[in-house]
Amino acid sequence: MASTSLFNVNRQLTFYGAYHSNKINVLVHIICVPIILWSFQVMASQIPVPSFIPAIDHKFNDYLIFDLNVSAVIAVLYLLYYFILEPTAALLYTPQMVLSLLTATAFSRSSTRIVYAALIHGVCWIAQFLGHGLAEKRAPALLDNLIGAVVLAPFFVHLEVLFKLGYKPQMHKRLRNEIGKEITKVRQIEAEKCRKGL
Repeated sequence: MASTSLFNVNRQLTFYGAYHSNKINVLVHIICVPIILWSFQVMASQIPVPSFIPAIDHKFNDYLIFDLNVSAVIAVLYLLYYFILEPTAALLYTPQMVLSLLTATAFSRSSTRIVYAALIHGVCWIAQFLGHGLAEKRAPALLDNLIGAVVLAPFFVHLEVLFKLGYKPQMHKRLRNEIGKEITKVRQIEAEKCRKGL
């Protein structure tokens, strides 16, 4: 995937959407992706930060804690990318990302909870693979583009919910059309491979 397409919202969401067109699979992702992100943030909060990153820590209460850790840095990078792709949707997503980060950091303060986060993380990944295999009948996007799939997943499911609520109907229609074309192209390639016995 060309680097210029990394910042093209239509290309990125068409790529991701082509792997997530089945309603059951989309629902599985809407439920599991935020949990995967949160549980990753819990686990990543334990990674030591480089010494040049200042120690900033603020406890709002027992359930909301900010710490300038690896999870916070990744959250900022995700949000910056989302703002480049679709600023309004990114602004609407920011409170969800902040809440996820603050609660994950608070949860990670007990080392025994890291095990729970890892178990939750694993269960949600298994659910997503089942969604792809049983409902979508297609391999997950991460097998073709790991970074694109992992980074785009939270934003894609956020947009799915926004689209259901009526967000930018013209954009949604355009993306559905492009996703349909992409799925048709993939099916043609797969059929050609079957004919050739690959």
